[in-house]
Amino acid sequence: MTHRTRSATLAASALLLFTATQPVAAQGKATDPLAAEIETRMTAVMPKVVAWRRDIHEHPELSNQEVRTAALVEKHLRALGMEVTPQVGKTGVVGVLRGGKPGPVVALRADMDALPVTELVDLPFKSKVRTMYNGQEVGVMHACGHDNHVAIMMGTAEVLAGMKERLPGTVKFIFQPAEEGLGGAEAMIADGALQNPRPSAIFGLHVWPSALGSLSTRAGGFMAAADQIDIVVKGRQTHGSAPWSGVDPIVVAAQIVMGLQTVASRQIDVTAAPAVITIGMIQGGNRGNIIPDSVVMIGTIRTFDADMRQEIHTRVKRTVEDIAHSAGATARVQLSIGGLITQNDASLLEKMTPTLQRTAGDGGFRTVNPVTGSEDFPAFTKDIPGLFYFLGVAPKGMDQKSQAANHSPLFFADEAALPTGVRAMANLAVDYLKSGGMASAKPAMKQ
Repeated sequence: MTHRTRSATLAASALLLFTATQPVAAQGKATDPLAAEIETRMTAVMPKVVAWRRDIHEHPELSNQEVRTAALVEKHLRALGMEVTPQVGKTGVVGVLRGGKPGPVVALRADMDALPVTELVDLPFKSKVRTMYNGQEVGVMHACGHDNHVAIMMGTAEVLAGMKERLPGTVKFIFQPAEEGLGGAEAMIADGALQNPRPSAIFGLHVWPSALGSLSTRAGGFMAAADQIDIVVKGRQTHGSAPWSGVDPIVVAAQIVMGLQTVASRQIDVTAAPAVITIGMIQGGNRGNIIPDSVVMIGTIRTFDADMRQEIHTRVKRTVEDIAHSAGATARVQLSIGGLITQNDASLLEKMTPTLQRTAGDGGFRTVNPVTGSEDFPAFTKDIPGLFYFLGVAPKGMDQKSQAANHSPLFFADEAALPTGVRAMANLAVDYLKSGGMASAKPAMKQ
């Protein structure tokens, strides 16, 4: 997208923001008093949400380095009169808003970290931050859209704080560091993020390159578990002109790549749940006429079912070792358990579907297929019900298939979706509190 097109999109977003923040009652839709008050308060807060989002986007911070972002959040929550605890899970922030009426406790979560990606989107607030990462100088960018999450949550906090006396319960705001594979959710939980008070449910959203302002999710397995495969194939080094005098680990590695594809396509019941096995890195050798002694391979496994996850681990290890053995080589396989399966509680989703449908507008709420990306939100839902959903941020009128995916240096989130983000999160919290909540605990899900 050109600079002129991007500027036009931002201008159109400003108009859509104005339209989207007009009170729902003024648009002819009946609402209850609390929902109407959310709409009224959103009108005042949305310009701040846009400003926060742009500021955070221009000043991204990597995982566990979100010092500036956390300070911005902490200052805002304190100004709203909340009970605030900083440095939870290193750089996380927790705010507690106690309503004026008795009721349950609900948690809302937003992640704050950026990625080691050099931004290629031409924006007035484009990130120019540079840093050292894994020994290389790289750019830093909110290529996964967490800047939007933080701004939406800050806006939601201001909307709900303004109606504190009418809230039938307590809202807990969890601003999480290090979502990008570094265990930020677990670290916050270990520091007591889900205690004092303990929520009986938690909601989280993620911006996604889908239809502008849409809300999408599904019951059960929504996002995949992400496990890492580390393989070292050991052969016997020799001259490239006489491969028979050694054992070629490069050929074995190639056979392993192909063999692993049969695990997902031929060895498991794909009608039960999807699965993906990918080898994303192979390193071996340094010269064309030398067969190396060993090859290193790294990949990922994505699954949506706990039993299938374990079965795939067993079959991957067996496949790799047996292929290596058949060629006279050996292979060491290490499987590292990564992100959990994002499981949406079916009862909670059923309970809150009317809220999602109302806040997304006509036809804006969708049930979608599972997504093979991974999240650490399910760390929060091991013992309490949770609901995770996507907010569509693809520019209106653009071909969604051509939109850059999350983690791309070209990822772009249209700000016209921000009002729907605030509206959905604020209404989910209020409607949940009004309903009296759910059981405060549930059996831990098998992962």
